Amino acid sequence: MTARSPDPAGLRPETIRLPVQGELPSFGGSTGWLNSPPLTATGLRGRVVLVNFWTYTCINWLRQLPYLRAWAAKYSGHGLAVVGVHTPEFGFETNVENVRRALREMKIDYPVALDNEYAVWSDFGNHYWPALYFADADGLLRHQHFGEGEYRQSERVIQQLLAEAGYAGASHGSAAVVAEGVEAAADWANLRSPETYTGSECTRNFASPGGPVPGTRHTYAAPAALRLNHWALSGAWTMTEQATTSAAADARITCRFHARDLHLVMGPAVPGASVRFRLLIDGQPPGAARGVDVDHQGNGTVAEQRLYQLVRQPGPIKDRTCEITFLGPGAQTHAFTFG
Repeated sequence: MTARSPDPAGLRPETIRLPVQGELPSFGGSTGWLNSPPLTATGLRGRVVLVNFWTYTCINWLRQLPYLRAWAAKYSGHGLAVVGVHTPEFGFETNVENVRRALREMKIDYPVALDNEYAVWSDFGNHYWPALYFADADGLLRHQHFGEGEYRQSERVIQQLLAEAGYAGASHGSAAVVAEGVEAAADWANLRSPETYTGSECTRNFASPGGPVPGTRHTYAAPAALRLNHWALSGAWTMTEQATTSAAADARITCRFHARDLHLVMGPAVPGASVRFRLLIDGQPPGAARGVDVDHQGNGTVAEQRLYQLVRQPGPIKDRTCEITFLGPGAQTHAFTFG
């Protein structure tokens, strides 16, 4: 996943140079569609098309989402077609019911292609979540942007392509964007912790003595102290390539971070189950620093496979240790992300 800082304020009034970068690829490799019958590049001719590659647990995409909703609301009646391409990062994101729930909860009503086999991703030559591709009314790719940020520039591209196509009503004012909760912009000035995977395939800075023991239940111990951006397990866990799953009550995962927000992508290992957990920051309940998915005492429940916001600090921001104790087995963790 890619993170970029926001662009400076102000839309540039001058025309943006938008060279032709090829033709809009087909969506023929998609494994299904939500919110729409199947769409094709040919069928979209005559409309300006904004293609967004995403996966529903990606924090960088979640912070981009308010802009996508706002652009779809403002411009879809004036010649714009927003098309989401959901290309999963984790195995559970291939589950269409998980994606359907995400669309409902995130209020996404524009068409979404399911790209479980990465065919559309490959046709675009894409490498990032999130990614934006802009095509004109003739089906030609004219602009692209990877990661967060440059929202005013992206909106100006939409307006310019609509104007080129002769659509009226594409005003130069900015769309009204509402970004709250997990969708709020990161505190870039205080963000010093990178995304950290908890599966054995991509993890780094794992601090439990003896290192990872993939593929089998193992009892881990945490060191007395963690260095910044390191993490550890204690108690019984089973680590696989993409996830680490609590194997008994009171299994604990701990990380040392520097950021306003801390999130954890996780869910029950068995769909439909739930696992309660308790969170501490520097050994204390979070209080006012709680995220939306825990209470002031740090209590929460893992009941769905998604991103959970565990910490949002009111300040000051400094190095902190977050400790999460799962009160039962079956909590499957995938990645820490920060904001």
